[in-house]
Amino acid sequence: MNIIVSDVIALGLIAFLSAMVLYFVSKKFHVEENPKIDEIEQILPDANCGACGKIGCRDFAESCVKADAESFKKLYCPVGGASTMKKVADALGFDAEIKEETVAVLKCNGTCQNAPAKISYDAEISCRLANLISVGQSGCPDGCLRFGDCVKVCRFGALSINPDTGIPQVDENKCTSCGACVKMCPRGLFEIRPKGKDGQRVYVACSNKQKGAVARKNCSAACIGCMKCAQICEQIKVEDNLSYIPSSVSAQKFGAELVKNCPTGAIIMTKAKKENVHG
Repeated sequence: MNIIVSDVIALGLIAFLSAMVLYFVSKKFHVEENPKIDEIEQILPDANCGACGKIGCRDFAESCVKADAESFKKLYCPVGGASTMKKVADALGFDAEIKEETVAVLKCNGTCQNAPAKISYDAEISCRLANLISVGQSGCPDGCLRFGDCVKVCRFGALSINPDTGIPQVDENKCTSCGACVKMCPRGLFEIRPKGKDGQRVYVACSNKQKGAVARKNCSAACIGCMKCAQICEQIKVEDNLSYIPSSVSAQKFGAELVKNCPTGAIIMTKAKKENVHG
């Protein structure tokens, strides 16, 4: 019995001494945090999505507080957007950098109509798994796999599978350009692009690098690398049988002509009111 009591006392003394050591160490090495960090964190949307390039909103707030006027210009919260960054800048006494709003774009138009299913799966699987075991339902090795991994990772409800087309659709009123869909898609079909003047933008909704005849066999809306778009605007480049329209290409100036001259309908011009024009 005495042994048990002595053991309990010994353990109690060890615990007490350990607590005292930890207390004095914490006091000695304690670093006072700038209260501005809490203030900035309160302004941020608390999404902790990492779209800003930081670990989370707290880390982003610390970076803002530690930044000088020049380095602050490089910091941006895609989820909060321009209005949030204006509040952060005001709180820190900086001038807010005006940046164009962006949105996620799906570089694929392999709908159930354009790219009918050529194979079927016995069970519902993920895009990542489907990408490892086959070319996908449509037969296009670069097309949408239609299992909605991107929808599952979107924390803002901006993505959904369109029941008619079978592919994801982006609600640009909800999209925060956080980039989760970009990271998740195993085929890299999403791109963050500027919304464009008056919400209008033009882009190639295809990622297929197969040669024309093979690409069209899998999807009637596939880009065939015909070079017609490149002849209209010199900024457009065609590599590996695939055209790419940079966001710097004016939709107002070139959009209608590009759509009209695309023989497969791979080029899409989009308006903010979700009115799409297909070639």
